[in-house]
Amino acid sequence: MISTVWIDSRKDNWNRLETLTRRVETGGVKALSRDELRDFGLLYRQSAADLSAARADGAARNLEQYLNRLVARAHNFVYSGRRLGFRSLWDFFAHGYPRILRRLGAYLALSTAITIAAATLGTVVSLVRPDFANQYFIMHWGQRSYEDLDKHKMWTDSILSVKPQESSAIMTNNISVCFMTYAGGVTAGLFTLFELFNNGIMLGIVGVVCARHHMSLSLWSFIAAHGALELPAIMISGAAGLRIASGILFPGMLRRREAIALAGAESVQLISGTIPMLIVAGTLEAFLSPTHAPIALKFAVGAMLFTGLCFWLGEGGRRTLTLEPEATPESTTLLAPPTIA
Repeated sequence: MISTVWIDSRKDNWNRLETLTRRVETGGVKALSRDELRDFGLLYRQSAADLSAARADGAARNLEQYLNRLVARAHNFVYSGRRLGFRSLWDFFAHGYPRILRRLGAYLALSTAITIAAATLGTVVSLVRPDFANQYFIMHWGQRSYEDLDKHKMWTDSILSVKPQESSAIMTNNISVCFMTYAGGVTAGLFTLFELFNNGIMLGIVGVVCARHHMSLSLWSFIAAHGALELPAIMISGAAGLRIASGILFPGMLRRREAIALAGAESVQLISGTIPMLIVAGTLEAFLSPTHAPIALKFAVGAMLFTGLCFWLGEGGRRTLTLEPEATPESTTLLAPPTIA
């Protein structure tokens, strides 16, 4: 049941949103300062959540109608189309993307935990059942690749003869894997979980098979450079898929349709950040990883990329948020929202 105290605690936010909406309706989005634009988006999302709460209370019809009109007016500008330029892309990747990834960090942690657990399981199963691991390897990479290991030769050496074409194929394959992991969220997360489990168990099994053939250093030096970006990209894709699943299974105070729409918007932002990571990873996988470059160089490139990735995702956008002052409500006096009948 919505109380008068609940309304009083939110009334200033609604009034502030109405003031900003009127200014945008009159002068466009450019009429707002940077701080006001930030507040505009935050107040819109808060008011949308308040609208959902009002809809759940059958006695708050007047409040529901007021908030519905207010949110609808603001929606047209919050989600209005805008030109996509270099500056907007830079702002998103440098500041916006790290923020949303940190905010949805629980999904990334779960995605990572599933992958690590599956890799551990694959390792244990391979140690207990060597024949199973060998058959798994042959099923995925073929008998010839398995025989190459006996000759202390990596099956990945074939990439060297077709670098340009293979680079394109690798990028396409990696993007497909990430997209399928992400899109699996629409199955309530079941296919996403399967993809994460499959990638993890594959790492564990291949690691043990190569170790038995004394090829561990060759395997991990091959993975090091491109894997520093490719593996995190897959886990981020898994996080995006799990975010969709949470919107389907756990809508909370929102209507399921609204929860799915919000989850979809956030997950699209998550998956978009993996595209440049996969482009770089695909290039490295074709032009550096399978080459006979010094092993130390491959590990150094991988360490540098992973360190840079962690710094970007961990620190990106923090300085901007800290330096922005808190917005103060304008002195304009607005009519209070209608009381509940």
